[in-house]
Amino acid sequence: MDRYNELVELITKANYEYHVLDNPETLTDEEYDNYLRELYKIESEHPEWIRSDSPTHKIGGVVLDKFEKVTHNIPMMSLADVFNEEEIREFDGRIVKEGIKPKYVCELKIDGLSVSLKYKDGKLVSGATRGDGVVGEDITHNVKTIKQVPLKLSRPIDIEVRGEIYMSRKTLESLNKEREENGEPLLKNCRNAAAGSVRQLDSSIAAKRNLEIWIYHLPDPEDYGIKTHHESLEFMKELGFRTNPNNRLVESIDEVMDFIHEKGKLRESLPYDIDGVVIKLDDLHDHEIMGNTIRYPKWACAYKFPAMVVSTKLKDIKFTVGRTGQVTPNAILEPVMVMGSLISKATLHNEEYCITKDIRIGDTVRIIKAGDVIPRVESVVLEQRSVSSNPFVFPKTCPICESELVKKEASYYCVNAECPKKDIESLIHFVSRDTMNIVGLGDAIVEDFFNLGYLKKISDIYRLNEHIEDLKLLEGFGEKSINNLLESIEYSKTNSLDRLLFALGIRYVGKKTGKILAKHFKTIDALMEADFDTLNAIRDVGDVIAKSVEDYFNNEENRLLIEELKNLGLNMQYLGTEVEEETVFSGKTFVLTGTLDTITRDEAKEKIEALGGNCTGSVSKKTNVVIVGHDAGSKLVKAEELGIEIWNEEAFLNYLR
Repeated sequence: MDRYNELVELITKANYEYHVLDNPETLTDEEYDNYLRELYKIESEHPEWIRSDSPTHKIGGVVLDKFEKVTHNIPMMSLADVFNEEEIREFDGRIVKEGIKPKYVCELKIDGLSVSLKYKDGKLVSGATRGDGVVGEDITHNVKTIKQVPLKLSRPIDIEVRGEIYMSRKTLESLNKEREENGEPLLKNCRNAAAGSVRQLDSSIAAKRNLEIWIYHLPDPEDYGIKTHHESLEFMKELGFRTNPNNRLVESIDEVMDFIHEKGKLRESLPYDIDGVVIKLDDLHDHEIMGNTIRYPKWACAYKFPAMVVSTKLKDIKFTVGRTGQVTPNAILEPVMVMGSLISKATLHNEEYCITKDIRIGDTVRIIKAGDVIPRVESVVLEQRSVSSNPFVFPKTCPICESELVKKEASYYCVNAECPKKDIESLIHFVSRDTMNIVGLGDAIVEDFFNLGYLKKISDIYRLNEHIEDLKLLEGFGEKSINNLLESIEYSKTNSLDRLLFALGIRYVGKKTGKILAKHFKTIDALMEADFDTLNAIRDVGDVIAKSVEDYFNNEENRLLIEELKNLGLNMQYLGTEVEEETVFSGKTFVLTGTLDTITRDEAKEKIEALGGNCTGSVSKKTNVVIVGHDAGSKLVKAEELGIEIWNEEAFLNYLR
């Protein structure tokens, strides 16, 4: 009974923070879901304990007094959450048990704020939040500021539709940059920012927030002769509503799982936040058969993606030295699953990051992992901190060679040229896939060869043939593997200059800058003789890069390395395809969006640039062409709004030919 009361109080507090304050502090999404499931379980086992104020009796949040209250004619219900394939199949099993042969519509679960829009004679008359599901808040004055909300429909009908108001990631980034410059507190995330914006009494504030909306539900479709949910989406689209293109009508639960896996992989590439996939029975007659509970419909459910934020114990902080000498603090964690991966380490970035977030050894921390990037510590659970914890202190000496560290900008560096860790990291970078691409020299092997004395500097890679007999004595190095390694090393000598420039580890010179420099100067000799003004005059090469490149080639040791690599037979010229005549790509700016079938986006980008075009990541008035694949999102919408030329994959390939 004590645990039950504790859960009721905890979840009630979290609901208030989430729905009223738009500032969830008490629980992460994962913690909230786990506690709510535990509460349901206790109530099913002990119905005599159920309190009248239990969170299970509520659908949403609390109505704010500062807005007029709006009663929903048809309640705005929540959806039952499912968290794995087994629970999805159980949902399907309950439907099949009723004698239904189901077809489902799968849609993205947008992380925003639910809204109801009402129209009279085709004109917008009101907009309201979900509230507690029965009574919401009148936000008509703010809804009208959202560009995707039509003030007049294509037909003069009476209708109510429902959708999700959200803020794009790009908008949040822009707003936070402006707020930082003005000394204002930053907005935490897209969902909170959107919710706070629609709850502004002054509509001019909401208008500046650049909110967006997707419409996904028609509460009374039978009034318009509609028989399926998929038809209702098309009907609303015809009326002028913005419906999300990432939906699919499927005929089996296996196809539902395919959709979930596909969208899970694309999650981080979308311009807006999603936290799952909504699964709905398509046939509206089947909705009536399945019915509703007091809280949610039985004909739909919401699959929640694996948690992106989880809590665990920070056991220690270790410091690593990169190839530039930069010393980075890393959290050593109690192993925990994050988005399907077992995580035991997370980056802490730099001294300022640790001090600002007040991260200490022994803390319980929340970690976040977006896509495939290295996990990072997002925040500390201060309520669980030990009174004996000690504040973070950055070391004064290198953890490898113990030489004194030097602070540059926000980071500390080991400037000892003899520091072995810097040499190892430089070697690992040089042979990696995106640089010289030497197959057979993985991170661990490079470190082993360094410790054995075979590799001490970059040029030693091309002298490994002098250690064949030594290599044969090592475990895992037979004659075939040695020959393959030496062949890969020899082949790497033919790489274009742009790969070599990236491989050398010149500060601020990455893959793209390496290609810009190689394409401009053609040979390394010409680049080595270029001064700051010459470098700075090149498009996309600013002051910082120009100074870094000039400093690198003014260093005598670096010039000796280049000469040594020349003598070892490495190519020192740019081998990229030059455009000798005008093509359809010449001088134009392209944006790629969606999934291409016959070519990867990186390959497409390389081909466009080789033919004189330029690729960017966002659509603007300066964009000439948008190339679209499957599941193209907001970039396609924006291109259509701006009247920009659009190519599908077939047209793109025809132009390439």
